[in-house]
Amino acid sequence: MTAGMAVRQEISLHKRIPRRHFRQLQGPDARVLFHRQPEPFDDLADREILATALGATLYVPATRADLTATIVRRADRGVCSMVIDLEDAVADHEVEFAKLQTVRTLDELAARPDPSPMLFVRVRDADTVPELLDRLGAGVQALTGFVFPKFDSSSAPKYLAALAAAGARAQRPLYGMPVLESAALVHRQTRDSELAHIAACLAEHRERILAVRIGATDMCATFGIRRDRDLTIYDVRVIADVIADIVNYLGRADGTGFVITGPVWEYFADHERMFRPLLRTAPFEESDAVPFRSYLVSRDLDGLLREITLDRANGIQGKTVIHPSHVAAVHALSVVTHEEYSDALDILQVEVGGVAASGYRNKMNEMRPHRSWARNTLIRARVFGVAEKGVSFVDLLSALVTV
Repeated sequence: MTAGMAVRQEISLHKRIPRRHFRQLQGPDARVLFHRQPEPFDDLADREILATALGATLYVPATRADLTATIVRRADRGVCSMVIDLEDAVADHEVEFAKLQTVRTLDELAARPDPSPMLFVRVRDADTVPELLDRLGAGVQALTGFVFPKFDSSSAPKYLAALAAAGARAQRPLYGMPVLESAALVHRQTRDSELAHIAACLAEHRERILAVRIGATDMCATFGIRRDRDLTIYDVRVIADVIADIVNYLGRADGTGFVITGPVWEYFADHERMFRPLLRTAPFEESDAVPFRSYLVSRDLDGLLREITLDRANGIQGKTVIHPSHVAAVHALSVVTHEEYSDALDILQVEVGGVAASGYRNKMNEMRPHRSWARNTLIRARVFGVAEKGVSFVDLLSALVTV
């Protein structure tokens, strides 16, 4: 990289306005909904902040004709992380065009002062990483990193070496997000050895790994399964078992783990239902939003909301999404509730162990076992904000959908 290019890139980075979740909510809406506003962040923020800030990561094919305009439009609607896909979404004969368009889009976005999402390129192989850097000019400043598909023990060394070399060339952090979806990982006989090897590889490059992504669609393909829209991924037992083991190896709270993001929800249109909707009526009645519940059910978003809740319960945060309508659901459920925030503050204020009643008088807070949870909750509070007391996810989601 020439000295002139380095200067232009530094100027581009300096001019760019930081991102912030929920910036589409302005004035009274934000003041009513949030006890603590989300904080702005950019690519130079702490890695834990960036990993938590991924939220709903929207995929877009690199071959899309209006790629730059699409990314700008999605950013204006609250998307804070996107993946430009060169892999599954691109036909073999269109790969070269997709690469050219990716470079052009990143260069165009780097010249804009307004915030763009964290942008990642899902490459087909490790060799594509240096190839893209060879072609990029100032656009490297619009690039947050790369997504590595079919990441396993055999492909890991080459992917991670390419990532390290890319960061050195760019002279700024570039992050990797491996996608765990290979058959060797899914098969019971080879899973433990695969995960142990992957964990060791990722540990050597810890500062370059932003998050570990789960590719449940490819996992299902191993068994010829396609999850029905009436079910969450946790109802598909063979895949739920894999997810549990991924969290066990790679999601530990002892300093060795990584942020793990949830798999994609594939559905976004009305259909004839076999089972009852997964959303209780009471929260919508309390917010005078019963018609809004009907809208969510009609768009299959009740299943998505259920799966996001189960993601969080299983140690997973953020989610891969393929449709813009899913973004608001992921982000509304990422906001820290006032009760969670109160509990987290109480837990972290105590240096010793012990047990105390929650300030909400409805549970016990155990100071040592809940400490890691409290720390992660306060990181999420910085990125997604804290809801005002009495504000529910229904209020947040309806505000995002109608803005």
